[in-house]
Amino acid sequence: MKTTLNRIRQHRPFGEDWKRLLRLLGKRKADDEPLSIVTIIDRAGFDDALWCLRTVEGHEREIQLFAVWCARQVEHLMTDARSIAVINVAERFANGMATKEELAVAGAAARAAVSEVARAEGIASGGLVVAPWLARDDVWELSGAAASAAANAARLTEFSCAAASSAFAAAIAAQEKRLREVCAECQKSCISAR
Repeated sequence: MKTTLNRIRQHRPFGEDWKRLLRLLGKRKADDEPLSIVTIIDRAGFDDALWCLRTVEGHEREIQLFAVWCARQVEHLMTDARSIAVINVAERFANGMATKEELAVAGAAARAAVSEVARAEGIASGGLVVAPWLARDDVWELSGAAASAAANAARLTEFSCAAASSAFAAAIAAQEKRLREVCAECQKSCISAR
């Protein structure tokens, strides 16, 4: 799975983040040299790599399924059927078995669920907030929301910031491992397609 610095630049990264990414990659300006997501993970970190996924061309299905995988990791924390339904629709969409319209309807329903729970509880519900972010450009937000949901659940059940920190770190580590696996699978399929 690859992108380029020019593609990343087109998506307007934050000024300081952009400068940091260039520095970590040993570059002074954007170019069209192929840049793997794994290289970004290794040099700039997982968070930057997630953000850069929006600039990858040709792997929409894999990226969508990665987002679904992240959501499934905290599905057990979701209390509203609409939040779980959007994950199922997103997976079907990625596999060509649901339409954009179905995904939009499920996403709107999941957002409504988030709003209802947030209003009722007076807070943003970590477990529910994951589901609406299943669009390709939102993998970055989804990953953070999933990790935060795991941390919030640990904090509530363990009454401990240490437990929350451990849960967040474990969720991020699992996501990074899975993204590396997805990148390896894409690399393998690109090689065998030649």
